[in-house]
Order: sequence, then structure tokens, then C-alpha cells
Amino acid sequence: MHINYANPMKKKIKFPNPLPAGQRCFLTLSLVFAMTIAAQTENKLATFDPMDVFELEWATDPRVSPDGDTIVYVRKSNDIMKDRERSNLWQITIDKQDHRPLYSGIKSARSPRWSPDGTKLAFISNDTGSQQIHVRWMDNGETAVITQLQNSPSNLTWSPDGKWLAFTMNVQASFEPIAKSRAKPEGAEWAKKPITVTSTQYQYDGRGIVEPAFRHVFIVPADGGSARQLTGGNFNHYGSLTWSPESDRIYFSANRSEDWELVSDEADIYSVTVSSKKIEQITNESGAERSPVISPNGELIAFSKEERRPLAYTPNRISVMSLNGSNIRLLTQDLDGDANNVIWADDSKSLYYTYDERGIRKIGQVSIKGKINQVTDGLGGTTLGRPYLSGSFHANNKTIAFTYGQADRPANIAVFNEDKLKILTSLNEDLLGHKTLGEVNEIIYKSSFDEQEIQGWYITPPDFDPSKKYPLILEIHGGPHLAYGPHFSAELQIMAAAGYVVFYNNYRGSLSYGEDFALLLQYKYSSKEDFADHMSGIDSLIDLGFIDEENLFIAGGSAGGIATAYAVGLTDRFNAAVAAKPVINWLSKPLTADSMVGQIYHQFPGPPWEHVEHYWKRSPLSLMGNVTTPTMLITGENDRRTPISETEQFYQALRLRGVDSAMVRLPDTSHGIASRPSRLISKVDHILAWFERYKTDKDKQ
Repeated sequence: MHINYANPMKKKIKFPNPLPAGQRCFLTLSLVFAMTIAAQTENKLATFDPMDVFELEWATDPRVSPDGDTIVYVRKSNDIMKDRERSNLWQITIDKQDHRPLYSGIKSARSPRWSPDGTKLAFISNDTGSQQIHVRWMDNGETAVITQLQNSPSNLTWSPDGKWLAFTMNVQASFEPIAKSRAKPEGAEWAKKPITVTSTQYQYDGRGIVEPAFRHVFIVPADGGSARQLTGGNFNHYGSLTWSPESDRIYFSANRSEDWELVSDEADIYSVTVSSKKIEQITNESGAERSPVISPNGELIAFSKEERRPLAYTPNRISVMSLNGSNIRLLTQDLDGDANNVIWADDSKSLYYTYDERGIRKIGQVSIKGKINQVTDGLGGTTLGRPYLSGSFHANNKTIAFTYGQADRPANIAVFNEDKLKILTSLNEDLLGHKTLGEVNEIIYKSSFDEQEIQGWYITPPDFDPSKKYPLILEIHGGPHLAYGPHFSAELQIMAAAGYVVFYNNYRGSLSYGEDFALLLQYKYSSKEDFADHMSGIDSLIDLGFIDEENLFIAGGSAGGIATAYAVGLTDRFNAAVAAKPVINWLSKPLTADSMVGQIYHQFPGPPWEHVEHYWKRSPLSLMGNVTTPTMLITGENDRRTPISETEQFYQALRLRGVDSAMVRLPDTSHGIASRPSRLISKVDHILAWFERYKTDKDKQ
């Protein structure tokens, strides 16, 4: 007897004769059922695997050609052999007909910038072994290295006449040692020379202790030649550059006051004449005026304005003024939050910018008379690890290109043209199109502290069944004045694939909910207030019926690590905790970190020696006597933002308390502990392995 079963496996079943009809029927039904299950299993999509991190690609820094028809963008990926992020340049036309590599290889390229006439493209690449400026002729693809710089350039900007490229670059400062070195005998092996520090800002996370250097403005001929330094003095000239319409002057932002090292959020707009190097101060306002951009008609300068005040958050506003600094007008006073990344519209009558609203990054437009409207949303997908707000855009000739992120995909390139949205790329369909990802769901609830509304999200495991109970991980974002959203997150998808519901929220203090909400944590971080925001969210999820409240876990990095350390001093509801790069003692942290000046001014009522009780109350160490939760710590040994000495204090206190604990130290790693692909994977591997140790009743999961 032959039975053909129509199933995806296309198998044929054959029974031997003779066999009683009843047995044949029973065996037939049994085998059909078994094959149905096997077919379903065989066709079940795989879940997101940690090693998939090396296969992901994402788009950044789109640049629209002057005619509005072509976008050049940076296409990023992870090199599994080098364990590094790689950046190549690709181009795509807005009709999607021409998508191809522009400058691709094992080296990296960044900062593509079209020439004003669209015939050339300048960019920065390490193709020659160091970061140098390149120019590519777009008609024939010929590319030239036009600089031989000693340090890495940034803020690359064409002059309107297309003859020059401006950029900024560090220049080593002269240094006079306190004591001259003695001459050693020939062939002698003496100790390394001492490092003498006399500057206030002497360390930077990711760079360590640095030799004195200052960032200056340079120009170089667009067809190659010697770079020429335009600014001088022991000051830093950071941020974007903009040229005068006549290509004879460059505008920039800097704090050129003598006490600049001790002042936070103070900067003015300056100009420098290319021929004479004469510097003129354009603004003289209290606070920071940054990122000047001259209008296409050459009549106005738009810039970012931040008021100087001793608060943890102050919004960036868009202002405009005449070229000489007169007639300053604030345009976005009606926007309750930041307006960043300003780009003029072609007609010089309005400006585009990005702003964040309820966990979503959007593009807005404001007229020079102050009328505001939304253009589009959906920016994101450029922070691969965790679901932070991210994304950038560029506009030219009525075409707006931006990085388009989704909950289940990293950034693609999209365009907004003639009021229509078109997604141009699909960089990860070859990988994620064949994966079952965790589903991102929104949850809105009230905090038990004061009934404040809190927005959050939770990711359910692949093949989620709401009738079952799942362990929960609370993952807390950093900042604290940053924000998460419904965006792709490799780290949280790995956790969901391991069978956890992953919950994250924008607790009080998070951005994208207005100034008042952001300042709810002024002088209070960490506190019982943000702790209540987290716990109320967990209770709301438990009420939905699919959370195993006997298996609750907590994790967070940086400010999220602080919140984790604080939480385990207030509750024993969590089975285990992982605090990544936390601050445990606010009395010691500000005076050991690279953020000393700004943090003390903005987040505390004064220096620690004048407010000991306040600093101590905010320190997780003050709650150490309550901690019983098994806690693991993860920190880079070269971290200068939340120094590893903070982690060591916490770890040793945990050991003295007899609490199950572990300290994971990452060599040659600074604050960005997931900045290398293998580190991202290892971080999540450690978190999940630690939590698995402390799961209860594993068999019921």
C-alpha cells in the first residue's frame, strides 16, 4: 500500500503487506501526525543567535547629492576576524535602480561630503594606514589621497566655490616639564619617564591620560596640497564648520575664555578669515552657541543655543542671526525638548532638524518666523546593541534622506520626497528575514511613587505563548538623561531568544517627554522615585498574566548600572542582578572621572566636600547593609567615565557582606564595553549565564 502525504517534506510512506486494515489505519494516522510535527519543526525559523551580531549591517550618515537624485551613505558591518566595526561607502539613487559600493574594502571610510557642484565626493579613510582626506571624481571613479596629516581629521566641509576643504584636527601643545630628565648612560635601562599633569581636563574615556593637545581649524586645497592651520591658542574648536558665501571666511564654535577648562556649556560663534587668519567673535551670549550653518542665500546663520544653568538637562534651541551676530531670534521656543542637526531648506525660508518625542526620533521643520511642523518620523537603528534613540538625516533639492530604523531591523536608508516615504535599502533581509525575533510591545502605566505616567516596552520570546509563565529581565538605560524606544536591539533580542521577557522603560529623567519630565530627577539620581518607576512597570507586566514573578532579574549599564546597584539595596525581589560599569560611591566618582567639571555643575548642588550628606544619600553604597541579591559586575579596566574603582568598591563590599558576587573585568576596554562585537556577545553571555544560576523551578519554564 502506498500513501502520498502532501507536506513540505514531500515524503512517501510505504507499508509492507499483509497488514490488517485496522493496524494500517492506526499506523497511517500515527505516522502522518509524527510527520506533521517533524515538518513544522523542520520549517520553524531560527531565533536570533549571538553570533548573528557579526552578520548584521546598518546604514549611517546619508548624504544627498546637490541634484537630489543620489544618496551616498556609510554602510557598517562587523569584521569577525578583526573583531572591529567596518565602514564602507555605498550609493543608491532615489528610484532604487542603482545601488552599489562606492568605496569598499577591508579598510574603513567615513564622512562622505558632496562637492557643491556634485562632481566630487570628499571623505575620510584609513586606507593608507592613517586617517586621511580623500577626494573621488564621481564621473570616472578616480580617487586621490589629498592629505598627509599627523592626526585624525573631522568636521569635513567644502567651500562654496569647491576649491577648499575645511576640517578640524588636534594639534599637540608645547609642554614644559617641571624637572628636566637626566641623561642616562648609553645602553642603560631606566624606568619610563614620569607623566606630569598640569591641566584640568587631562583624561578622556577611550583615550586615557592624554598629552596636552587642542583642536584647531584647518583648510586644504580640494585637489591636494599642504594643510594650513587657521586658528591658534590653547583652546578647542569643536563641532561643525560653515563657510561664508564668498568662500573667504569660516564660522565655528569655541570657548576661547581663559577659564574654559572649569566652565561647562559655554561657547560662542566665531569666524576666521582664510587669508589673514583673523578671528572675530560673532556672539557673546551666556550659554553655548554651537553648530553654525549659513543659509543658502547667505543672509542668515542658524545655530544651536543652550542656556547655561546648573541643571542636569537644558534643551538645545534653534536660533538665527545676521552674519555679523545681530538680530538673534529664537525659533523653537515652542518645542518642548531638543532641536538638533540643523539643515537649511533650499529656499532659505525654513530649517529642518531632528527632535525626539515619546521614544521616537523625528524630523521637524521650522520657518524663520517660528512656525513648527513635523516632516516625518522613523529615524533610528544606528545603535546596534541597545534600543537607544538614534539616527541622522540630510536634505538637498527637496529630497530628505535618513536612517530608517524598525523594531525588528537596524537602520536602512529611506527618503522623504514629495510627501512620500520610500525605503530604499533592505540590508538585513538575507539574515533577519529567516529569523523569528522577539516582538516589541508597548506598555504604559502609572508609577506608584506619584502616579506619573511612564512609557515602556517589553520584548516577548520567539513563539511566545501568553498562557505560559516567563522569567523577566528589567534592563535599565544609561544617561540617566537618555531614552530607549521601540528600536532594534541585538542585546535584548539575544535575551528574548533565551526565553526571557525583556522589559525596558523611559523612567523619569528620560528625554523625549519634555523638560519637566527630564528634570524630575534633578539632584535625585538614583532615588526611590526612579526605583518606583521600574517596579511599577514590573507589577503591571505581572498583572498581564505571563510573567513568572518567582523569576525576576535586573540589569543595566552606566546610569542603568547605578540604578541596578541602588535597587538591590531597596528590594530583594530580584533573583539576581548585573550592574555594568556602575557608580557606587558619589563621593569618590566625580573626582576620579573625566566628566568631573560638567557633572558637578549640572547634577549636584556643589562639590562633594561641601555636600557630603547629599552625595552619600545618592550613593548605592549607603544601602549596602540591605543587599542580599546575588550581583555580578562588568566594567572595562580602562573606563574613565565610571572608573573601575567604583566597581571594585562594590565588589569588595559585597564580599564583606557575604553576598554571592562576581566581578568581570574587561582588559583594554573603556566605558563602551560593547563597542567591539565580541564584547557585546560576551556581555550578554555573562548576563544570561549569571541569571541561569539563580532561576528557580527551571523545569516549569
